[in-house]
Amino acid sequence: MSRVTGRCFCGSVRFAVDGPEKYACYCYCASCQRAAGAPVVPWATYREATFSVTAGAMHRYESSPGVTRGICSDCGTSISYENAKRPGEIDLTLNSLDDPTVPVPRAHIWTADKQPWTRICDDLPVYERNAG
Repeated sequence: MSRVTGRCFCGSVRFAVDGPEKYACYCYCASCQRAAGAPVVPWATYREATFSVTAGAMHRYESSPGVTRGICSDCGTSISYENAKRPGEIDLTLNSLDDPTVPVPRAHIWTADKQPWTRICDDLPVYERNAG
């Protein structure tokens, strides 16, 4: 099993998770756009039991019913997403990983919320909502 590590922008929060990931995707949903201040957020899903904060303290807040997001309280980096409908899983932003090139996203999800000026220019599956 491989260990993946990551951190927030300022370095106050460091974390580790044991992989491999269960899934990886680009998310275009309105709440991810708002939370990250970006038109798309790439995520990887891991088993929540293998995730740990190794330095600092990640602030967790309920962004919508049943959804908890983790951020750095100092710099605001979006780090994690947990949904009560998917118990035992945690999603981590790929760009908070020390090596954001692994894992590689496999699909585009929630494209119904995509900004009209955002273009998808690859052959990955595209879903208006969840991938199923």
